[in-house]
Amino acid sequence: MSENTVDVTQPLELPCGVTIRNRIYKSALTEGLADLHNRATEQHANLYGLWSRGGFGIVTTGNVQVDRRYLERSGNVAIDDNGGLDELARFAEAGTAGGTHLWMQIGHAGRQVTRLTNPEPVGPSAVAMQHEALQRAFGTPRALSEEEILNVIHRFTQVAATAKSAGFTGVQLHSAHGYLLSSFLSPRFNRRDDRWGGTLENRARLLLETFRAVRRTVGPDFPVGIKLNSSDFQKDGYTDDDALQVIEWLNGEGVDLLELSGGNYESRAFAHRSESTRAREAYFLEFAERAAGTARMPVAVTGGFRSRPKMDAALRAGACQMIGLGRPAITEPDSGLKLCADPETALDLWEERLEPAGAAGHWYFMQFYRMGRGEGLDRELDPAEASAAYMKIEADTAAALKGRSL
Repeated sequence: MSENTVDVTQPLELPCGVTIRNRIYKSALTEGLADLHNRATEQHANLYGLWSRGGFGIVTTGNVQVDRRYLERSGNVAIDDNGGLDELARFAEAGTAGGTHLWMQIGHAGRQVTRLTNPEPVGPSAVAMQHEALQRAFGTPRALSEEEILNVIHRFTQVAATAKSAGFTGVQLHSAHGYLLSSFLSPRFNRRDDRWGGTLENRARLLLETFRAVRRTVGPDFPVGIKLNSSDFQKDGYTDDDALQVIEWLNGEGVDLLELSGGNYESRAFAHRSESTRAREAYFLEFAERAAGTARMPVAVTGGFRSRPKMDAALRAGACQMIGLGRPAITEPDSGLKLCADPETALDLWEERLEPAGAAGHWYFMQFYRMGRGEGLDRELDPAEASAAYMKIEADTAAALKGRSL
């Protein structure tokens, strides 16, 4: 099929041989619905059951942690000798019931662990957050030892094996947004002088070794993707040229889908949108076009897409092979069906109505709680009230987790 005729409705064959039914990809969104043992719950099954019937080609879970000591948020699912295998199987069954692929995003929060959950995070080096407000929220990380780094790789393989046995149809390694794999890539955060730091080749070693170990564990026919930053958008950080070199190294590794993203907690990607990016909707489309000359694996671009004509245009230009959706999948969980049914579909720009703007993320997170409980969306939910409710849930959950034995 030529690139100038492809659209979102058409299937995509991955390098591992698996065929995805269409080009619409539900990107990872952190849910915060785990129990106090960081296990999946019935709320996950309810939520992902909605998305499994929503017409997506692939639905990716929120960040499933490989180590319960280092959580992105207190309600993360983690797979760390904490049981919950039956719950994971129900999660996978519900999330694949509609014929969609359900991929588990696997990650380690690294230095981006709030003081509420752990005041002593870890990272490649002991580099604290630079902004005063973030220093209050996040502790200074401790540099991981060689033994601990090897243990991180082992943990990723164990979680991938568990995902496969539970019924998830693929996994994605999270190497974006400043989490552990991502922070190792950045010279701003990785100041090591051993084989895990210094040159880009050394800084990329953790990602490459982790991917190889996961691939050996799950086998050649099971989809394994990577979420990769295009840039940190910070001075002295990981750059788009670095990203292109990492993609070149990944070409020979058998990556099934590369999702492009950017930024971290200190430098949000959404603050770096150019006017051309706004016109074309997608945040990372310009970098994807550069990467198209390097990447030999399918590429997904997430962030900003709202209208099918712009999605089809990106596919036909060869900038990407899958279209990622995040927040629209919350307010319109049947987005895949709508987009496939009508070539002129435009999804609702709901976030433009949310004030104050800083509360928008909390508003979306609170919708997860409703959807997980089977209550449906509340589009009239006041953003300020949503933010207050979210902060209380996070604080109460973090307090309940303190003092537990891990």
